[in-house]
Amino acid sequence: MTSQIVTRPKTVVVATPRGGRHGGGRWVPFLLRRIGRMLIAMLVIVTAAFVVLRAAGGDPVRAALGPTAPASVVAERRAQLGLDDPLIVQFWNYLTGIVFHGDLGVSLITGRSVNELVAFRLPATVQLAGIAFLVILVIAIPLGLAIAILTAGNRRRPVELAFTSITGFFAAVPEYLIGVALLMLFAITIPLLPVAGISGPQSYILPVLALALGASASLSRIARVEALNVLSDDYIRTARSKRLPAAMIYFRHALPNMLTATLTLGGALLATMIAGSVLVERVFNWPGMGSAFVQAIITKDYGIVQGLAIVYAAIILIVNLLVDVVLALLDRRTTILETA
Repeated sequence: MTSQIVTRPKTVVVATPRGGRHGGGRWVPFLLRRIGRMLIAMLVIVTAAFVVLRAAGGDPVRAALGPTAPASVVAERRAQLGLDDPLIVQFWNYLTGIVFHGDLGVSLITGRSVNELVAFRLPATVQLAGIAFLVILVIAIPLGLAIAILTAGNRRRPVELAFTSITGFFAAVPEYLIGVALLMLFAITIPLLPVAGISGPQSYILPVLALALGASASLSRIARVEALNVLSDDYIRTARSKRLPAAMIYFRHALPNMLTATLTLGGALLATMIAGSVLVERVFNWPGMGSAFVQAIITKDYGIVQGLAIVYAAIILIVNLLVDVVLALLDRRTTILETA
């Protein structure tokens, strides 16, 4: 009896670290690795943005001020911006300004700080992308699960064909083309909704749909595949053999197990959607960073282009980091396997 009592606690102690205390103790190195990778990627992006704009050739100050600007004004502006310094000095000043002061540069035309522009424009972009992402989750996950339930076991082939055809079409169409189609439909054919700017809750409908339709189609296809895999597992068959209610089988057992991969890929779609919002904002004249980014490209205001490109890259990298953390929370074996 004594030997049995001693043996069982040893078994429990060995099993506990795999899902509990030791897994939690590995969160620090896990996060440090992820943050380190993000910072390295950010350094590469800052360097690339700096080099690409300089390699484009020409005089960015002359391009920004226009061909009629006096040479003295151009020279004075170049000196103010430090563009007469060697490239290595310019890069060092720009990099240290970002790292130590959060300074993203200034507009070559107006001299306005990019930080001020971001502070003014970022909330509109975040609101648009955040609402669109919630719409995507609300549509894609239930739809994918419902179609998987209907078509499991190769049943209802017409339903599967219709689903894959429709979602495949919307997933292949770029967001800005969907936006243009919605604009033509609701601005010309059926003028029911606001099509430009923010003038109330209705103003969000068209740009949110433009961002959400394609991503919802892609994510619902992924959700269906994950749900089909889960529904074919042994524990689902066991639950059915016990005659558990269908709602319990699908929502208590199937849904949580399909969410890990679905939410991971959903986070990747969010990063892609943020990048796609640049042109959608331009289509609907949305007062976010995308409109400012496109306008800066048109006017060749490279100071704004460079600063906003870095902000977009930082947002995408942070989203990817959050996706990794959420995945680790949903499946703690992620942190354990990486340190094995």
